[in-house]
Parts: sequence; structure tokens; C-alpha cells
Amino acid sequence: KMMRSFTLIETIMAIAIFVLAMGTITGLILMGYKTQSYAWQQSMAINEARKGVETMVKEIREARPGDNGAYMIEKADNYEFIFYSDIDKDVSIEKIRYFLDGNNFKKGVIEPTGWPTSYPEANEKIFVLTEDVRNLPPIFYYYNSDGQEITELPARSKDTKLMKVRLVVNVNPNRPPQDFILESSVQIRNLKTN
Repeated sequence: KMMRSFTLIETIMAIAIFVLAMGTITGLILMGYKTQSYAWQQSMAINEARKGVETMVKEIREARPGDNGAYMIEKADNYEFIFYSDIDKDVSIEKIRYFLDGNNFKKGVIEPTGWPTSYPEANEKIFVLTEDVRNLPPIFYYYNSDGQEITELPARSKDTKLMKVRLVVNVNPNRPPQDFILESSVQIRNLKTN
């Protein structure tokens, strides 16, 4: 029996098919890694936001007047909420600020100092809670004791009895999965109801 050998054209075609198959397999593997990496990043961003909202809700629930006699809610804006609470359980009341800075949802804390007590803004320590917030609608919603939403800014500080927090989280809004919406409601315990 005579052995048949490959011609040059057959060898080149076999190599081309092999290279094409390896390129396709490599592309699929890389696409799988990118998809997995993105899903992991999205999951981490959602987890960070969830932890931040849980902490914020606990702190807002325990809001109380500042050590300087300030009312417990200083500012009640759509993207910024400033209030007073004893977040570190050290008897002194801290001034807390939750706010959106670009796509970063942040928390600012000012410890009280001096006599008479003051809260110098220069002493604010700022922490990033999550970096992938994509809110176009407001983050904070404010409601009175009847459950009606308060839309006027001056009335929010004095009439708010219940708040809703709504964060929209997405690592990359240009690709799926879509936005993850994280919502929570909190009633401020130390407010006197009318």
C-alpha cells in the first residue's frame, strides 16, 4: 500500500482551518471572561450600594437634634440629605451628609467641637459608599405624617416624617444588564407626630 502525502495547498488549508477554529474558541473564551467580569463588577456595586443604604437607613431612623441645638434635619434636597445622629454611639451627635457627587454616592461626617458646640465644615470626613450610581430621578423622597409627598424644599426639613431612598446602580449603562434599583423607606423615630 502506498502512503499518500499532503500537498502544500492541503497543508495550508488545514493550518488555516486550525487557526480559524482556535481564533473562534479564543474569542468565545475572552467574551465569556468579559461577561463574567462585568457581572461580578455589577454585583459588587450593588452590594456596596445595599450596605450603604442599610447603614444610612439606620442612621436616619435615629436622627436627633444636634449638640448645638440644631433641628435634626438640616437639609432635605433631592440629591443631598443632611441630618444629626449619634452614629458611633459615643454620646456626641454627629452631623451627617449623604449626597451624590457625579456618579459617586458619598457620606460626610462632622464631629462636634468646641464650646459652644459647632460643626465646622472644614472637619468633614467624606467616604465613597458606591461609585456607580446613575440617578436621574431623585435619591431622596420626603413624606409628611399623612403619607403625602412633600415637594417644597423649606417644608421638607420641618414636615418630613417618612423618607424613601432610591438608588439606581449600573456599572456600565451602555450594556446589559439594565439598571438595578435599590429602594428603602425609613421613618424617623425621634420626630414628634402632629
